[in-house]
Amino acid sequence: MTDQGNNNQNISQNPFAALFSSLADAKQFASGQKQRHSGESQSESDNSVSDSIEDNDDSVAEISRSFRSRQELCEQLNVNHMIQRIFLITLDNSDPSLRGGNGIPPCCVYLEEMAADLDGQDWLNMDTIEQALFSRLLLQEPGNHLIYMTSCSAVNLSADRDAGEKRVVPYLYACYRRAKEEITKVPEKLLSYAVQCKNLTVSNARTVLLTPEIYISQNVYEQLLDLLLESVRGAQFEEVVEFLEDVIASLLADQEVRTFGEVMVPVFDIFQGRVKDLDLCQLLLYSYLEILLYFSRQKDISKVLMEYIQPKDPNSGIQYQKTLLGTILNISCLLRTPGVVENHGFFLNPSRSSPQEMKVQESDIYQFMEQFHDKLYQILKNLLQQSSETRHLLLSWLGGCLQANMGRAKIWANQMPEIFLQMYASDAFFLNLGAALLKLCQPFSRPYSPKLLTFNPTYCLLKELSEEERRNRNVHARGLDKETCLIPVPPQQTVEFAQSYSLLTENLIFTQLTMYLGFHRLHDQMVKMNQSLHRLQGMWRDTQLSGGPAAAELREQFERLMTVYLSTKAATTQPAMLQNCLNLQASCAALLVQLSLGNQGPEHIPLTFPLPALENSLLCFVPEFFAENMGDFFIFLRRFADEVLESSAESLEHVLTFITVLFTHRMKNPHLRAKLAEVLEAVMPHMETLSPGAAQPIMFQRQRVFSTYRHAPQLAEALITVFVDIEFTGDPHQFEQKFNYRRPMYAILKYMWGEESYRESIKYLSKIKILQLERDRGEWDSLAPDARREKESSLQMLGQLGRFHNIMSNETIGTLAFLTSEIKGLFVHPFLAERIISMLNYFLQHLVGPKMGALKVKDFSEFDFKPQQLVSDICTIYLNLGDEENFCATVPKDGRSYSPTLFCQTVRVLKKINKPDDMIVSFSILADKIKSLADRHQQEEETYSDAPDEFLDPIMSTLMLDPVLLPSSNVTVDRSTIARHLLSDQTDPFNRSPLTMDQIRPNEELRQQIMKWLADHKQKFQFL
Repeated sequence: MTDQGNNNQNISQNPFAALFSSLADAKQFASGQKQRHSGESQSESDNSVSDSIEDNDDSVAEISRSFRSRQELCEQLNVNHMIQRIFLITLDNSDPSLRGGNGIPPCCVYLEEMAADLDGQDWLNMDTIEQALFSRLLLQEPGNHLIYMTSCSAVNLSADRDAGEKRVVPYLYACYRRAKEEITKVPEKLLSYAVQCKNLTVSNARTVLLTPEIYISQNVYEQLLDLLLESVRGAQFEEVVEFLEDVIASLLADQEVRTFGEVMVPVFDIFQGRVKDLDLCQLLLYSYLEILLYFSRQKDISKVLMEYIQPKDPNSGIQYQKTLLGTILNISCLLRTPGVVENHGFFLNPSRSSPQEMKVQESDIYQFMEQFHDKLYQILKNLLQQSSETRHLLLSWLGGCLQANMGRAKIWANQMPEIFLQMYASDAFFLNLGAALLKLCQPFSRPYSPKLLTFNPTYCLLKELSEEERRNRNVHARGLDKETCLIPVPPQQTVEFAQSYSLLTENLIFTQLTMYLGFHRLHDQMVKMNQSLHRLQGMWRDTQLSGGPAAAELREQFERLMTVYLSTKAATTQPAMLQNCLNLQASCAALLVQLSLGNQGPEHIPLTFPLPALENSLLCFVPEFFAENMGDFFIFLRRFADEVLESSAESLEHVLTFITVLFTHRMKNPHLRAKLAEVLEAVMPHMETLSPGAAQPIMFQRQRVFSTYRHAPQLAEALITVFVDIEFTGDPHQFEQKFNYRRPMYAILKYMWGEESYRESIKYLSKIKILQLERDRGEWDSLAPDARREKESSLQMLGQLGRFHNIMSNETIGTLAFLTSEIKGLFVHPFLAERIISMLNYFLQHLVGPKMGALKVKDFSEFDFKPQQLVSDICTIYLNLGDEENFCATVPKDGRSYSPTLFCQTVRVLKKINKPDDMIVSFSILADKIKSLADRHQQEEETYSDAPDEFLDPIMSTLMLDPVLLPSSNVTVDRSTIARHLLSDQTDPFNRSPLTMDQIRPNEELRQQIMKWLADHKQKFQFL
């Protein structure tokens, strides 16, 4: 072995050599120490081999002594290497071949100016690292200062990138990670130094964020957001969060230069600017939502976030959309600017796409919407649960937002879209907010959930409160006291407000109000677009057939509108959202039933009939939009998502119960009660005439629910009551509006008539009504005023059932045809019979008489006009009621339309449309019977033609049989005349003063005179 080899072996066996990164470093150190002491042994080392060996032994000993005396220096060398590995910086630019490769990074940034300032010091220690790191951060182009630390000739692009990282925030995070790694590896003696290095990355990150202006050409807030974004899209999110948590703690400890809020605001600004142009189906959007989720989870950031999103003008609805949260909520597959299809990413050129392609696109939208709504829900949930402060700020934001956007529900908002867009948040905003709130409601969206009964509707009557009161009492909604409630507050009822309201109460109210302001408008838009599409399609086809030049323009209009329609339909029919809404509405139906029963306890109580009196009912505190939302939602499902109704049949029974109870005078708004009839039609089984080859919708579950509904008799009774009450809705002459209200009831009645449980209840109800209509002349005069008023009210309601003179309605006549088959007394009542006969004769006059030509159109089906069916049904009604003498005697009194010729023409038409012979024969016999009664009536009129004028009714010019005095005008008329008048107009016909039947008084003196004249006149004619 050579002397050099022995020396190497001795050095390698020295225990202190382990402090060096390599044997070469140890040899170099030993050589330096040897040179310092060479004067003592220089003369003895030049002559012999033995002197050389002694020299080697002295070298080993010298190394041992040097390590023992200079352990700190050795330790510093390792500290230098550790600093180089963590921060990738160095003061040593010597030849790489002279360095050992063990423990040294392949590439570092050489801090030339600092090395010069330190007068040749080529190592870093804990005293100089802070200055070194600061110098590194100030380098504008650190890549220009890279040097290689090892003699390896291979290019290491990764090492170059890491060491030359220009962005200060990612660089400090990378240093933080490397410091953490060193903490797990270094010997215990170096552990404290590694921890100091990690803390130094945090303190410098704090400095960077507090004084960003000193880092030229760098946007440190953008770098912070990018760091989060890269970690979300990679696999380092938890590590980045750990780094940020340390930085946040450091920032909170030092807010002299900038507050923590001032640091976060630029980050939020950049975040909002980036997400505002993202589309629903862009994956990048969901990376940003993950970042926002982190913000909502972090207690310090979440508070700053809630303060940041408060609008500049809290009274402006559109300002809420301009906040960061509003920007997120505005993302949807709906058009960003209504009517502008250009640059819209969904359903373009729909007529050129196959149904399968559009279905796939719709399915994709559904999946993204579900993920999007889930993220929104988690964000809101985090903010509600984070702290009482963030909860208060979020609920205040929601309350202010809803109040500022209440104008969305006004009628004018749909008529002036330009002003609407400038004043209020968008449809997408409210649709997404509603979807997120619906998910928050799901824990108590079960019809029998005990949590539901903790809802306290007195919340809605609270007037303006101070901010401190709102915080302490958990009341953040505003302006609800101005909303109309389901029933008026009784004068004697006191309101007991709670000291504090539950989050469930606020959540339920916010959700219902959001649905009212958002979903209702979109539903209305879809109905109108559907109608417009049908109209455009028809015009387009007609233009194509005629070869007109407008075909291309119509096609373009159709394409654009179809894009809008399909986008709106996809946005509103997302399955998870619809199911959540169905759960909530069914639960609210059960809740309102409990409130109508007066239940204020912790458990649900069973429903029994008759219903208890409305005393101390909490319904007087529930806004009408609760019922409006329920009606609107189920009607929407019937029109655009019918399959949801069939798959959720278990919820329908609660809806039926709600309709039954609220129909029964629990809800005072007649328009809203009429709307519930549409809901009933929507949820009931329906069999429609479909085009050839179309599949009939599945109705099994709905049929099961309806056929087994335990309150079927009460539902039928409630429906008839509402049917009659509609006559007293609005202006007496608004026939079309009242027909529209009744339109859905025809289908319901027809369906009920086919179900035994419903049919029997309708027949039983009619008997009750007939008893109420039994009005013996004069007997009511002896009744108490309240009792008389009740009977007059009942008569007035039922008398209007036949008031459809000018309405050619298949449903009206068809319903009467099957009802009169077994219910007769109701329709032959004197007042009602005149109305029905007048209507039937009027119809016949236009269908079979001389005016029938005016009704001939090119295509009857286009207008849903079925004249043959109408004639058949009218004759059926006549035959059903023809056995009643009173009814037949009333027919010829219709001087406007009746004539014997009219009935002869009807017989001719029955033959022409091939009706059964027995029907034709029966109607011919009835026509002869009526003609005979008409002749008798003519004779009576001739007999009484010379009656004194004071005996004649001033309106009808007929002999009065029951004269009554009108109190304000002091005019005497026949009771039947004024009763018919008041069915349509509740005023005195002579001076227009308000008038009701209970105000009129019998003119007994005049009646006695008329009776005496009649008796004398009859005797005179008998004598002649």
